[in-house]
Amino acid sequence: MSEVNSSQRIEAVVFDVGRVLIRWDLRALYAKLIPDPERLEWFLAHVVTEAWHAEHDAGRDLAEMVAARKLQFPDCADLIDAYATRFLESIPGPVQGTHELVRRLDARGVPLYAITNFASPFWAEFRPTDPVFDRFRDIVVSGEEKVAKPAARIFEIAVDRFGLAPGAMLFIDDNHDNIVAARTLGWNVHHFHNADQLEDDLVARGLL
Repeated sequence: MSEVNSSQRIEAVVFDVGRVLIRWDLRALYAKLIPDPERLEWFLAHVVTEAWHAEHDAGRDLAEMVAARKLQFPDCADLIDAYATRFLESIPGPVQGTHELVRRLDARGVPLYAITNFASPFWAEFRPTDPVFDRFRDIVVSGEEKVAKPAARIFEIAVDRFGLAPGAMLFIDDNHDNIVAARTLGWNVHHFHNADQLEDDLVARGLL
């Protein structure tokens, strides 16, 4: 899905990070630690789940989260600890093709920004590992702001920080709820599926 707010020229591109610029899957970490496929699926569905992880993205304290989860699942204590100490292993690499689009946009002088649901300590650990983010003028991180997409507040923070009206920006995200939230607030949007479709949209908008 891509939609255009025709009243304004797009002056900047705003990326989501996880599953748009970088691959992210808790299974990438835990498949190394849980060899039994059935137990792996149970663990990811009940213990270290994406919904539980999202609480950390929204600002919940890591130590408190881990301690509470270990009380709930004492037999999984070591595995829960791995979430805190080995999180970067859940990021196996970039999403195919999107880093090149970032480089091309930057080369054309298009201002680049990001809004990411990312826990603050994990972002601090991850950010220095990927130089593509050096091309971004500002990145709003949910864990630092204590509010996560699709809440309207994080988009309002981005508007204030980036200094542009929503209609002057193209927001790219893989999550349907985030796309709907941004569109409701007046942003141009692209619902990300793959780099080829994104490239076509960027070309059609005259950004590439």
